[in-house]
Amino acid sequence: MATGSTLRASPAITAASWEELAVLRAESRERGVEGFMLKRLSSPYGVGRKKGDWWKWKIDPYTVDAVLIYAQPGSGRRASLLTDYTFGVWNEGALVPVAKAYSGLSNEEIAEVDRWIRRHTIERFGPVRHVEPVQVFELGFEGIAPSSRHRSGVAVRFPRMLRWRKDKTAADADTLEVVMRLIGKG
Repeated sequence: MATGSTLRASPAITAASWEELAVLRAESRERGVEGFMLKRLSSPYGVGRKKGDWWKWKIDPYTVDAVLIYAQPGSGRRASLLTDYTFGVWNEGALVPVAKAYSGLSNEEIAEVDRWIRRHTIERFGPVRHVEPVQVFELGFEGIAPSSRHRSGVAVRFPRMLRWRKDKTAADADTLEVVMRLIGKG
């Protein structure tokens, strides 16, 4: 912790009903938090992943529909599969990279996307494959902020694939303008 920093405990929140808690949860972004940590008051604090007595009730993620533009091999048990994806949204008629995502698909979907990528690679840059820009995915992420480091001008927090949008074409994907408008909502 940096010198002069303050460590604060989160306040305990009580409510008369789940509906009342849901209203408070919906205001989480305005308070700069990701939702609530619900826990049994008598439960001890434990190290690692919390189960049973602890439950994270996060706010709904921001979502956008984006086009798969690049893929590369994963790591570990996924090292032989193309599972690390870069997604773009439309800006002035071109796709601009806006997020990288590695999670959210089932094993069956990963295998299907991997086969598709291998058949539809346009160009290779080392391990990175540029693919035909036709596959649309709904991405979810927790936060968004302006960024001078990223070509799109935005950085997203905890991006993941929520679903493969086989019902949409690349032309149906969102625009950078739509993504930028989300900044003001956080």
